[in-house]
Amino acid sequence: MVTIIFEPHATTTDNEQRLSSGWNNVGLSELGVRQAKELGSRYDLSEIDVVFTSDLERAYHTATLAFDLEPRKLLMDWRLRECDYGDHTQHPKEEVDADKPHRVFTPFPNGESYEQTSIRMRSFLEDLYRLYDGKVVMVIGHRATQYGLEHWINDLELVDVVSAKWVWQPGWTYMLNKLAS
Repeated sequence: MVTIIFEPHATTTDNEQRLSSGWNNVGLSELGVRQAKELGSRYDLSEIDVVFTSDLERAYHTATLAFDLEPRKLLMDWRLRECDYGDHTQHPKEEVDADKPHRVFTPFPNGESYEQTSIRMRSFLEDLYRLYDGKVVMVIGHRATQYGLEHWINDLELVDVVSAKWVWQPGWTYMLNKLAS
């Protein structure tokens, strides 16, 4: 079993402007920098075997500000990326949020669907189980990252996870056992 601690990336300049970033490589805001440092104060890094982040700047920067990590303990993985909103990238958050339930199986125009992000997450989780069984892993990612965790680990329907109101909290813990075939 792998213990996964999920933390979302800290606040970005797009978040403050109420824009949906998708794959846009936006940086953290001043508030986000403070939040990332606070995240690091909530954990004893000696109890975490490895920290994974998406390869998008906002997640990676959150990790580097939160923890003074040696390179072998911080790994980026593109499969942890947010959903690609395609033509809706950097559109108003309210517009993209209203469209999300319709994009579970149908991709955003010139982007991807949540089903596709979920398939990426399954691949990541299978590798995680194979390589880190018995370990404690932190994942710093995005909503799509967490949607995949909820779907594959908590066995929730993807449409329900995407449609549910998301509420921030200081970390979520998941217990990953081998995924069913």
